[in-house]
Amino acid sequence: MSAPRISHVAPGSPAELAGLLVGDEVLSIDGAEPLDVIEWQQMADGADLELLVRRVGAPIDRRVRVAKDTGEPLGARVDSAVFDKIRTCDNHCEFCFIYQLPKGMRKSLYLKDDDYRLSFLYGNFTTLTRFTELDAERVVTERLSPLYVSVHAADPDVRAGMLRNARGATSLRWLDVLLENGIEVHAQVVVCPGVNDGPVLEETLLGFLDRFATVASVGVVPLGISDHSDEPNMRPHTAAEADATLASVERAASLSLQLLGRRRIFASDEFYLIARRPLPPLASLEDLTQIENGIGMIRTFEESFRTRRESQATLGGTGFFQSVDGAPPWGYRAERAAASDATTTGRRPVVLTGAYGAQIIPPLLAEADLNEVEVLEVENRFFGGNISVAGLMTGEDIARTIKAHGGLGTYLLPDVCLHEGLLIDGGTVDQLPGHVEVVPTDGAALRNHLERSLGRMAVPA
Repeated sequence: MSAPRISHVAPGSPAELAGLLVGDEVLSIDGAEPLDVIEWQQMADGADLELLVRRVGAPIDRRVRVAKDTGEPLGARVDSAVFDKIRTCDNHCEFCFIYQLPKGMRKSLYLKDDDYRLSFLYGNFTTLTRFTELDAERVVTERLSPLYVSVHAADPDVRAGMLRNARGATSLRWLDVLLENGIEVHAQVVVCPGVNDGPVLEETLLGFLDRFATVASVGVVPLGISDHSDEPNMRPHTAAEADATLASVERAASLSLQLLGRRRIFASDEFYLIARRPLPPLASLEDLTQIENGIGMIRTFEESFRTRRESQATLGGTGFFQSVDGAPPWGYRAERAAASDATTTGRRPVVLTGAYGAQIIPPLLAEADLNEVEVLEVENRFFGGNISVAGLMTGEDIARTIKAHGGLGTYLLPDVCLHEGLLIDGGTVDQLPGHVEVVPTDGAALRNHLERSLGRMAVPA
């Protein structure tokens, strides 16, 4: 158990007027110890608070009275989302990406959580295998919604086998409880070739039309496999397997539309790329609640690039590493590095991206008559395998790519691969070779940055 530590005090706020300082630990609020930022926000919402504060260097803890109205912001941010111990995952899934990480990365990236609070705060997916009656009572009473649940398979034996946890066969009863009590839930199915595809997937998707018919959305995503996996049964999808998965998803989505009025069930963009099939139109993807699962990400980027309008669907992270490194709880997402202003260096603009982005961006540049812009694919040797997304580019791979290119361009780096200014392997943009500028991972932002750097006037859409 650690106390919440104040990381920011707003000027003129009740917290500042009461004398609270950055670095203060708040041991209690009105006599109660907050266990997480959810309780912190509830407690801090009250009027005329009494805080027990521990200050570095002070001989004793002291009580601080904060004069404020009910609902008035306290004006103090804290440095983490969970103050007691994060509930770690006790599953041993053979497809888990955390087990596929190389050694030597930041320690926090190896944290494997299964905490419903991080599901609520950050959109992390939980299997519910560590969920309890008390957890269910709190979620329902405090309306901690939405939550994100990894289902993977409706068949109890298949699910338990995939999670390598006997509770995997029974823990979906908690999904029933959440849905029966009106909690909004978004589900995920990671499809592993030869394990939960084919008839098993068909049964799972039918479950979302029957037993779990009130689940808000379902994201069906492919297995991500790195060179560091030691699981012999795990392998990338073939084009034929991806095509078969898409057929199953599209049948289930069509039935959902007929029976329930919404498609709700979607396959990730990556499945369409693997199967070499056209992506579905943006309008068919409904409210894009699973864009961070790679569903609708490409179409959203394309539309934003063409219209020069920023996307309404925002990306918070890379999916696997959304809540690491003390992500600030007030925004529910780790802040990225600030975007760079476009500069005119006389160097050719070069867009750095992963293998998938290298397929998507060049046609958009040609369409916009930005043919002088080069797209440079960063081969992901750090992870290897089928890892091809821009969000998992590492400093090591980026640096190698820039050096091989000659370092003569103005290299544009998407901010999705940065978390609080750090690349996944721990470096910073300043440590990269050449002239690198950070650009928001948004089509409009990229186009506007390119046109400014080339000295062109942006034409309103």
